[in-house]
Amino acid sequence: MSIDFFYNPMLYFQSNEIKAVKDTTHVVLWHVNLITEQNRNMVLYFFALLLAGRWNRCVSSGGSLRKKGVFTMPKNQFQRMMFALLTVIITVHAYVFYSLYVVNGSTLMALNGKNSVLEAIHAQGGVYMFGQYLPIWAVVLIEFACAYLLEVAVGSPCSFKLASRVFNPKTTHPVLFECAIICATVGIMCPAMSFLAAFMYYPYYGGFHIVTLLANWLKLVCFNFPFAFFTQMFFIQPLVRTVFKAVFVRDIETGKTAVEA
Repeated sequence: MSIDFFYNPMLYFQSNEIKAVKDTTHVVLWHVNLITEQNRNMVLYFFALLLAGRWNRCVSSGGSLRKKGVFTMPKNQFQRMMFALLTVIITVHAYVFYSLYVVNGSTLMALNGKNSVLEAIHAQGGVYMFGQYLPIWAVVLIEFACAYLLEVAVGSPCSFKLASRVFNPKTTHPVLFECAIICATVGIMCPAMSFLAAFMYYPYYGGFHIVTLLANWLKLVCFNFPFAFFTQMFFIQPLVRTVFKAVFVRDIETGKTAVEA
């Protein structure tokens, strides 16, 4: 693929390479009978414009974004702990909701004969954890304590090191490096927290077996990983960084002034 595609999409659109892609796309879209030939041309053209615009912004603004302080990573231990605190507060509540309502909601209502998840939880005496039923607030506190300790001790430092092994934080575009950190964090925290959850929610009333534990762990990872990736990438981390920037705006401005000086 020629580099002209990124800087002049209209020129590249007329090239032989894009014509080949265009012909292939025509065949696929013709078989599924989605849109007309004229609209297929417009889809290809605007797709080229979109990629070209994003590439040009990434190339031209990489240095200026870093100088303006957009790369709002924690700078000291206190900021790292506060950043982890904000992340875990939002994440734990999201996970408890996801687990109780999305994953197990229908089962809870069917077992207890209720029309809502909250009524079903109250009917059975709470949420099953550690072989007994606990109120929802206790489940949130336990998961919060485990997640925060794991995030501060393992998730945050290891994710930064893993991202730095692939990308240089001094030369990599801030958005790309932040995405790398998010991916590394999810890759560490999701299996680790799912393993703890496999112990917490294990059906101890039927006895304990290591194979059942590992099977439950794998099932939880399969349930949690897609949710973790998309919520962290597109909702939780953008929200946390916005709140973090608002809370530590003075420190960020001070660092920005130091960089510009």
